[in-house]
Amino acid sequence: MSDRNEPAPAAAGVLLAIAILAGTTIGMFWGEPSAGVVGGVAVGAVAALLFWLRDRKRTGR
Repeated sequence: MSDRNEPAPAAAGVLLAIAILAGTTIGMFWGEPSAGVVGGVAVGAVAALLFWLRDRKRTGR
């Protein structure tokens, strides 16, 4: 273990996975599952990016 008392980085990859699955599910109801996947990737990528930026500010890196 390290002696540093730094906060652990936030894991935002799960947001990307959930957004892809949700987008696919919503897209299936609309009859366009591939459009749902693309939308889920876009939403998940934005959410993961925002978490990364927040974590970067929090840890000071």
